[in-house]
Order: sequence, then structure tokens, then C-alpha cells
Amino acid sequence: MRGRMGLLVSGLKYEHREIILRDKPAHMLEVSPKGTVPVFIKSDGEIIDESLDLLNYALSQNDPQGWLDCDLKAANALIADNDGPFKQHQDRYKYASRYDDTANRGDVDLSHRSKAEGFIQTYERTLSTTTYLMGAKQTIADIAIFPFIRQFANTDKNWWNGAPYPAVREWLTRHLDSDLFKTVMTKYPLWVSG
Repeated sequence: MRGRMGLLVSGLKYEHREIILRDKPAHMLEVSPKGTVPVFIKSDGEIIDESLDLLNYALSQNDPQGWLDCDLKAANALIADNDGPFKQHQDRYKYASRYDDTANRGDVDLSHRSKAEGFIQTYERTLSTTTYLMGAKQTIADIAIFPFIRQFANTDKNWWNGAPYPAVREWLTRHLDSDLFKTVMTKYPLWVSG
């Protein structure tokens, strides 16, 4: 999602191929054997198969919204915390049965939700005094992080709606209501080889 947002904002021309992950095309696995999305093939043949790398690549080509116009060291530190420890706790909260043999499919792990909340609390303190994670304007940190907060919020919407994080909810809603997010979420016809 975040790589595609970077592509759309940058205005780079590319061919979009919609696939079903449980039925991965052979060509996709040839160019990126790890079998995850995104898979972006640059004109020189180089493969980008990480969403954050694709976001950074797209913005390095053209950044009309100025998402890189921030303290990149601080933004990258926030993103690293999100993609590392926060995501680990979020995954264990959301998909407890993947990590705990005694959990049933659909179970959540509230101890990991509590640990993930430490990050949400940090965002809440920041967003209580400013519009975005890095200040008054949207940056790469917001774009890189909000999809994960969306997943966290969707795990238990009733709990999330009553959780003590109004500033984070408002920030997330602003992203979810954006034209960019709505465009990224557009469903495309399934790509078929040939």
C-alpha cells in the first residue's frame, strides 16, 4: 500500500498487475521468489520488493508533496520502530494462532496489544500537539506508518473506538478519508498472463 501511494504521488508511469496472493503468477515468483507484494521492476531490471523501498524510490524520483522535506533521520527512526517492534507486537496481537500453538484461529493476544499500545501512546502525545507525526505537514513517516495503525485499529474496532487515543484516531481517519487512500484501495481486474 505505501509503495503504491508513493508511485501515485510521484506520478511515475508503471504497469499495475492485480494478483491473488494464494495464486501467485509464475512470472512474479521468477522475479521475486519470496512471493510477497509489492514487486516492482525498474526499467533497468532491478527489482524492488519491499513497500518502504518502493516508497523511497518513488519519492527519490519525484516528491511533489514534499514528503521527504523533514528530519529524515527522525522520520526513519519512527518508521524503523513501526516496521520492527510495533509490527511484531501487532502481528502477535492480530494473529495469535500463528505464534501460539494453544491459540485458536481468530484469537487475539491482548498482552501484545498492550505492548503495541506503547507506540500508539507515543503517537498520541505527538498528535495531541501537532497535525502529523513530524509536525504541521504530512511526511514520509505518516505515509509509512498509517497503514499499520489501520491494521491495528481494525483488529478490534469496538475496542479501538473507545481506546484513549482520540488524536491518533483523528490522524488515521484523515488518511483513510484522503483521495490518495481511496485511489490506492481501488480494486482492479485480475491480471492474467498473456
